[in-house]
Amino acid sequence: MKREIVVGTRQSKLAMWQANWVVERLRELRPDYGYRISGIKTQGDSILDLALSKIGDKGLFTKELELAMLRGEIDLAVHSMKDLPTELPGGLVIGAVCSREFPGDVLIARAGLKIDELPPGAVIGTSSLRRRAQILHYRNDFKTVDVRGNVHTRLRKLDEETMDATVLAYAGIHRLGLNNRITQLIPFTVCLPAVGQGSVGVEVRAGDTEVGHLVSAIDHPESRAAVTAERALLRKLEGGCQIPIGALGIVNGLELCLEGVVADLGGGQLVRSSLAGPVEKAVELGEQLAGNLLEMGAGDILSKLRREIQIHE
Repeated sequence: MKREIVVGTRQSKLAMWQANWVVERLRELRPDYGYRISGIKTQGDSILDLALSKIGDKGLFTKELELAMLRGEIDLAVHSMKDLPTELPGGLVIGAVCSREFPGDVLIARAGLKIDELPPGAVIGTSSLRRRAQILHYRNDFKTVDVRGNVHTRLRKLDEETMDATVLAYAGIHRLGLNNRITQLIPFTVCLPAVGQGSVGVEVRAGDTEVGHLVSAIDHPESRAAVTAERALLRKLEGGCQIPIGALGIVNGLELCLEGVVADLGGGQLVRSSLAGPVEKAVELGEQLAGNLLEMGAGDILSKLRREIQIHE
């Protein structure tokens, strides 16, 4: 009888797509196992009337999955890498970083307009402080409103409410077969993505060598290196959902190029820089770039942001 591998995931359509994609890859490589997907509701899925920045930033979409894994209820958890905190609970590790989809953001506008074509004062819906800060830095005439919910919910709100456009990750739109809604791929010069955006991660128990070996077969070294550098930058800056930080790592042969940005909430202050180095030095590269950003003024921006957050709590 085949051993059954229980795969934990959030319950949204996108999360289920990701879990099914992982299971399909594993089944192709290791058909000697059985696989079952278990949908688990997380705190981030339960609280939809508040912006993410107002309900904390540590494991909003991962904690319940991690607890289920530590209790032995599931064997692995499939996450969007951008949701996974840089510090994992004791006993858990990232077993695989899967091949990354295009990591950028997209504009979806009601009138089919691009970002430069939107009228002055256009209302942009986004729950991401990172997107908000960079978009406002690019065009400070925009107005932004918080929009929560899964991809389909956000698109429905765009269609029904008084927004001109919304900004979402390309990967989610593409995986759900909604490319026809995309107005524009937002250039990286305008908006750097969230750390890990576009990549699916598989979290496993550190001591479970059997499952660890199983999922290592779907690890993508180039994607892991890029995401590792981005996560190292984020960890050194101590950023999360409450802090507008963007990063993008790109592997070209043996070289890894990493770009990062830190901005204040209104986009008035923004520091951005890049660095390149050997792929095997991904962690050091992320930490070094974070240090460079801090020296350029990111430290002052982050300190001010944290003071503002404490005042509003």
